[in-house]
Amino acid sequence: MNKEIITRSIATNEDLPGIRELYEEAFPKEERIPYERLLQLIGEMHLDWTAYYDAQNLMGFTIVYPGKKYNWFWYFAVKSELRGQGLGQKILTQLVKNYKGRTCILDMESPLQECDNQEQRKRRHAFYLRNGFRDTNVYRTFENVTFTIMMMGKGSFSPQDYDDILAELKQFWWKN
Repeated sequence: MNKEIITRSIATNEDLPGIRELYEEAFPKEERIPYERLLQLIGEMHLDWTAYYDAQNLMGFTIVYPGKKYNWFWYFAVKSELRGQGLGQKILTQLVKNYKGRTCILDMESPLQECDNQEQRKRRHAFYLRNGFRDTNVYRTFENVTFTIMMMGKGSFSPQDYDDILAELKQFWWKN
């Protein structure tokens, strides 16, 4: 993938063309915040939401929650027809560069859980390992899906750290 990546920060609750479709295609319903609520969260909390383009066409997006202790790579999606071409690698490299020197985490579906997409999970897990993340062996299960935390940077990550991040988010995410 030799195309130049153009980034656009999504700083308001604007609904950019294609973002919603990609969000709903890339993440199973049980892993998504309702899209309208996600747009509202942009105005209520600090989120680094970036869309990635090649000239005019949406290629992917990321949402990072810069928390008190960790930068949580919350959502990372590339259009399905562009996967496997190195684009995810380029976006992740750029994202990591943006947070250089800071500890970053992400949660992903555990590759150890028996499920229909276990091979996909294993490939995703290997992708993050190749790109400098390490598995913290901290797991949580929500809606019958087990997640593992991957981490890049100094320090360690504990179940209590996971609980602390969720407590930070609860003041916004589960409001009302």
